[in-house]
Amino acid sequence: MLRVHFTAADLARTRVADGPDPLWETVLSVHQLSEQGGGPDPALRAWRTRDCAAGRSALRLLRPVMPPRGYFPDFLTPAASAGGALESGIDAVRSTPRPRLRAELARLAARPAPPAWLRPLADGEPESLRRLGRALRAYHGSVLRPAWPWISARTEQDRLWRAQTQTVAGTDAMLRTFGPALRWLPPVLTVDYPADRDLHLGGRGLLLVPSYFCRRLPVALADSSLPPVLVYPAQAPAGADTAGGAGDTGRTPGSQSLAHLLGHTRAAVLQSLGGPCTTSELARRAGVSASSASEHAAVLRRAGLITSTRLRNRVHHSLTPLGTALLTGGATAAAPGLR
Repeated sequence: MLRVHFTAADLARTRVADGPDPLWETVLSVHQLSEQGGGPDPALRAWRTRDCAAGRSALRLLRPVMPPRGYFPDFLTPAASAGGALESGIDAVRSTPRPRLRAELARLAARPAPPAWLRPLADGEPESLRRLGRALRAYHGSVLRPAWPWISARTEQDRLWRAQTQTVAGTDAMLRTFGPALRWLPPVLTVDYPADRDLHLGGRGLLLVPSYFCRRLPVALADSSLPPVLVYPAQAPAGADTAGGAGDTGRTPGSQSLAHLLGHTRAAVLQSLGGPCTTSELARRAGVSASSASEHAAVLRRAGLITSTRLRNRVHHSLTPLGTALLTGGATAAAPGLR
């Protein structure tokens, strides 16, 4: 169990990342490939069907430093890669100070049969660091880049949902949207986690990173002195088309109760409003026709759950505070006017 301790200053500095982090997605997708051999995930299955020698060679090098269970080095997921900055992240990995390399890689070297190249990497040998950088770049280019539209779509839906909740209802309300794996009982966020530890933010705030490949439990950096990060499984709104049309069973919190209240289709339309979008985008997210999305949006607008604004020839929809409260569990009764 991980207990994240907040102060008032931490709540003010807590935010959701601007997008998927390419190095966190690298580590977590390597975990999936190591455990499942490609598994059922459409992104990884699509890569498995291609003949990609560069990706396979990179994967062989990365697997030993990214074991799927237990510890992996923090320097592989630097803050510089946040928001999609792959090259900045790789530069930060290659610039890791030698004492930190030695300390973090020593924990891996204690495992059975560490690879021979781990010692020169721990010593900060320039060619070993360049080799690691090339492997990270090759893996991303061959495995993740073809799937990046799916990764971005899933994480963006989740990011907009959390960010809009935070903007409208505050950080406290946003921290209550995560469901059973993350439980917010102020001033502590309790996280299902493989180790028992406490993380005191101490005024630094927390960066929440939605991840496509984080599938079991949230992940945090092992070194509590580093800027606090919590990577969590991104959720897609009900009915959203993810992973290239493969479908998704993810649901926002309370989706079944919401479906009973509004009806499945209208609930899907409301839940699809993770951020402002046009009628056609709303229809695509909810998996309905544009005319159906427009009709449901009109009902939700009359009920005060969404607002609609015409810009040129497009109508843009967004949640109202009441709509956000209903989705986050802050409303206890049906809004008036729903039929």
